[in-house]
Amino acid sequence: MVTGRIDFEGDGQIEGAALVDGSRVAVIGGGPAGALFTYFLLDMADRVDLKIDVDIYEPRLFAEPGPIGCNMCGGIISETLVQNLATDGVFLSTDVVQRGIDSYVLHTDVGSVRIATPNDEMRIAAVHRGGGPRDVTESRWESFDHHLLENAVERGANVIHARVDEIGRIDGRPTIKVHGGEPRAYDLAVIATGVNTSLLKSLEGLGIGYLRPKLTKTLIREYLVGADEIGRSLGTSMHVFLLDLPRLEFAAVIPKGDYVTMCLLGEDIDNALAETFAAAPQVRAIMPPGWDPAARSCQCLPHINVHGVDKPFAERVVFIGDSGVTRLYKDGIGAAYRTAKAAARTAIFEGVSEGAFRDHFLPVCRAIQGDNRIGAYAFVLTRVAQRFRILRRAILAIARDEQRPGRRPRLSGVLWDIFSGSAPYGDIFRRMVDPVLAVRGIMALPGVLVATVRGPAAAVAANPNPRR
Repeated sequence: MVTGRIDFEGDGQIEGAALVDGSRVAVIGGGPAGALFTYFLLDMADRVDLKIDVDIYEPRLFAEPGPIGCNMCGGIISETLVQNLATDGVFLSTDVVQRGIDSYVLHTDVGSVRIATPNDEMRIAAVHRGGGPRDVTESRWESFDHHLLENAVERGANVIHARVDEIGRIDGRPTIKVHGGEPRAYDLAVIATGVNTSLLKSLEGLGIGYLRPKLTKTLIREYLVGADEIGRSLGTSMHVFLLDLPRLEFAAVIPKGDYVTMCLLGEDIDNALAETFAAAPQVRAIMPPGWDPAARSCQCLPHINVHGVDKPFAERVVFIGDSGVTRLYKDGIGAAYRTAKAAARTAIFEGVSEGAFRDHFLPVCRAIQGDNRIGAYAFVLTRVAQRFRILRRAILAIARDEQRPGRRPRLSGVLWDIFSGSAPYGDIFRRMVDPVLAVRGIMALPGVLVATVRGPAAAVAANPNPRR
């Protein structure tokens, strides 16, 4: 997290601003957005034989357990990102990936269904963003964020483990000042802090056109359960809950090494809602016998970006990841990858002027924002399903039928992609309103009506083993 004040002097517009040999770049924040930007920037610079220096300002120590290394995230990496990283030469070893997620289990008050990964491939990764929960005594994994940062360091970046106090601009160039130090001038400042920092508020109203993203709150808890017990109770599935609880939009329980991560998303998320969720029979059913919701190893209530920035750039300044534009609710690290790569490509090949970022970086951000607008409609449909039991029964009936050999997984594919964030929301929404899927819903209606009349007993009979 970065705090401090911003002090810009003059508009600083420089015609044709570009990086040249000896240019210096400051990256504020060493999480995925900042680390990936640096990795791409130095890789592209090397291709064109451009010699530049990059300083990453990051006070956290991602290899350490507890708050000092935590980036406050559930830690699910989509298969799309895993593949993209591998293509770019960033490989996730078994030390980074805590568990391969080979399926999702959708839990409702009327039953559950297991949805396998497409093509039976284990392509979803569960990771620890930092060194793990505060009660870790012996780390048996590598932090995902530390891994990305090390890749940037191997490319030649310099990491400064200090908190930024001030960002200013003198003679058109940004300056960075840490506590107790003197301002350092740079040719480009990249803001990759995320949204859980007071720095972004300081940037508003300063004539650069930046307004903070719209935020909502999440709750993340970690429970020490043990790998063997996790294998028996949760298996290798991520468990997603579609429950009609006030203020709850989305909930998931994720197996991760020796730990289980609980993620809640909604409005005014608090401990009371978390306790209500933890007490739900659908949650109790998948957790080990004797599990105590109060015996958590860690908890945080971070904010997330739900409506990005309209102008995530200025002269020699660019905002990437959550501090700029990200995907709605899902795959924030994937969006960090896209915006980091676009910003790096622009800086190397097009320049670092406001005009260069407007022409070559902004279109990527607008594409994400446009897809998010479609995604908002998709999540409206899931909220409607949360409110009406007959729709939840229909979803389960169709999804169960699609698990049979030879059945085309139309709805199952939609559910997989909306849970994992692996596909664009536009693609997901088009498949949601597929007429064939509507016909399947109509065909399932008689059985759904019978089950609704029969009540809870029908759901139990149809779902004898929700864990597997």
